[in-house]
Amino acid sequence: MKKYLKHIPILLIYSRLLFSVLILLLSFIQPEHFRPIINMLLITGLITDVFDGIIARKLNVSTVKLRRMDSFIDQVFWLSALTAAYVICSDFFKENGLLLLTLLGAEALTYIVSYLKFRKEVATHAIASKIWTLTILATLVQLMATCDSGWLFMTCFYLGMITRMEIIAILFIIRKWENDVPSLYHAVMIRKGKPIKRNKLFNG
Repeated sequence: MKKYLKHIPILLIYSRLLFSVLILLLSFIQPEHFRPIINMLLITGLITDVFDGIIARKLNVSTVKLRRMDSFIDQVFWLSALTAAYVICSDFFKENGLLLLTLLGAEALTYIVSYLKFRKEVATHAIASKIWTLTILATLVQLMATCDSGWLFMTCFYLGMITRMEIIAILFIIRKWENDVPSLYHAVMIRKGKPIKRNKLFNG
């Protein structure tokens, strides 16, 4: 039985890839009730993101390869959602273009720093970034439903900038590539060669 259970995390990760395709198709075709369907896929996608790691750790199948794949598909999922939101609500993007470009630039910078220093992508899975993901979901759900987002979007923007800066700081502090670095404090401990305590639910 365990032989089959160990495949659950990878199936959950790949399910987000399927959701990404469906979200994009729905945004272009726009059939009846496409907005709530997209929101349902977004929420389900986030749930799979939470549980793939928890289940992988419970089954002792959480590997660096799996965590890197998880990070990559997360990016595909959220970029697909952002693209869909642009297709559906282009006016919102025109009005908030500078903020969105700034945030996307900060996200890209984390990858640039990681590739320049370690020749690998970012996979820190910091706790603050997980909280930011919740604000991304809330903003996108509101945007898909109404094509408008006020304080939620601003919260998402500022928290996004703070967490991107934290990740960049983590990357500068650690000497070798690491996955699952919960916070800046933990990065300092890793640099000092001290053991760190990770949350069993949210980190490796």
